[in-house]
Amino acid sequence: MKTLQYILLFVTLTSCNKFLEVKPKDSIPDDVAIVDKASAQAALRGVYRGLASDGYYGNSFQSVGYLSGDNIQWTGSQSIVQQFIDHKVKADNATVAAVWVAIYATINKANNVIAKVPELKDATLTVAERDQMIGEARFIRALAYFDLARTWGGVQIVLTPTTSAADKKGIKRSTLAQTYAQVLADLEAAEPLVALPTVQNPVRVNRETVWALRARFHLYQKEWALAESYAAKVISNTTNYQLLKPFNSFFAPASAVATKESVFELSYSATYTSAHRNQWQPPANGGTRQIAPNSAVIALLNDPLIGGTRSTLLAKTSAGLWYANLYYRSPATDPAYLIRIAELYLIRAEARANLEKTIEAKQDLDAVRDRAGLIPSTAATKADLLLAIENERRVEFVFEPHRWYDLIRTGRAGTVLNLTDPKRYVLPIPANELTIDPALEPNDGY
Repeated sequence: MKTLQYILLFVTLTSCNKFLEVKPKDSIPDDVAIVDKASAQAALRGVYRGLASDGYYGNSFQSVGYLSGDNIQWTGSQSIVQQFIDHKVKADNATVAAVWVAIYATINKANNVIAKVPELKDATLTVAERDQMIGEARFIRALAYFDLARTWGGVQIVLTPTTSAADKKGIKRSTLAQTYAQVLADLEAAEPLVALPTVQNPVRVNRETVWALRARFHLYQKEWALAESYAAKVISNTTNYQLLKPFNSFFAPASAVATKESVFELSYSATYTSAHRNQWQPPANGGTRQIAPNSAVIALLNDPLIGGTRSTLLAKTSAGLWYANLYYRSPATDPAYLIRIAELYLIRAEARANLEKTIEAKQDLDAVRDRAGLIPSTAATKADLLLAIENERRVEFVFEPHRWYDLIRTGRAGTVLNLTDPKRYVLPIPANELTIDPALEPNDGY
């Protein structure tokens, strides 16, 4: 009976990709009571809205990930954005503040669902539906703390709803280990609560979404066997997830949303657009092209032995300006790609290489290369494979927020970016947050 409830729940909640489109009541403020099934569903939509907001995966957080790497140039006039490329970010940087606020706002929305849904007395709310809501909120909270940890280090851990501006004031920062422990606790709690997918639908959290983030989490912790195992769980479902050919199949056609390439993505609509598009597209396409590929990555993508068919991520104006073409739709309804199946292959490849499973690691690496129209890698040793995987991740996720975090977690930022000061491997705590709460100590060196 329990299994049937889960199946019915998942079909009900995921048969349509319009989850974030429900009108007129698509979310509720954090301070509004969750009193029944309908208000709980609206609150959960609000959690997803927070994740997809401009300050989080809708724009600003992603920009931190790719601007801080070595793939992007900033063509705009705002010097605060150039700070990320130069690795001289200041505590009063407006983008840093926006990301911090957006992530904690998302956490607070999740905390409301986690705290209040278990108490509901609505007879129409099944046990499976209740579990699913709580599980989705716990997953998103896990992702939020994971992003905080890898961006700032240890942070304040808040697990109950905030009801006033001052009720969480005075909380000390947890250590990095404690922050990551909270991520794992939420993922472990979410896993049995969310259903296994009966159909592929990457815009909603399911058990395979949890497995995918666990694979990434364990990779960051250098827990290679666990990273390999959880990545394999997702990769094995070839019905739901596939490396699509040609490479641009998952983004180029206007209809290419929620494809089998995506394990988890965020959807947008004409009434709820993504802020990404305008910064990437040139003026001829109605954008500003303030964020653009740099000359080094243009050369990599256009090299048929390195970029292969990933050169379709680039386009050129009639005036000869190169621009990135991952976000191009008008209106700006391009998905935000949070986890793609290619990442799971490369996570497993890296984990296997570190476990001295060089043959299997190369098989995973070559699967990604083959999809891009490339011949198998010549890497054979562990060291060569790890470097090949690093280089493959650079071009595979060139306009997605991986490069900076990859170089930090592998200890390669000093060599690749010539960034020798480890204090710059994390961002400064926003200055206004430090002013508001004296208990929130700044990161060393800022």
